[in-house]
Amino acid sequence: MLKIYGEIKEIEDGTADKTDNVLMNSPHPEYEIVGEKWEHPYTRAKAAYPADWVAENKFWINVARVDNAFGDRNLVCTCRPTSDWE
Repeated sequence: MLKIYGEIKEIEDGTADKTDNVLMNSPHPEYEIVGEKWEHPYTRAKAAYPADWVAENKFWINVARVDNAFGDRNLVCTCRPTSDWE
């Protein structure tokens, strides 16, 4: 939480871009980190390993955001209905 707070402060004080920053583009999937194309003003290391301990315990996600914040708040389950499990 302190790292996220620090990233918010970077945006507030102008150190980080307001539209292209670590928070707005999180999460960063492996294919983006290791790909040839990187057009963000922050480093790949900052995107992939925001804290020192993450490098040894990294869990790579399969996809980036789906439809930005709307997709984060309105998840769609593709599972069978619970009645099928009864």
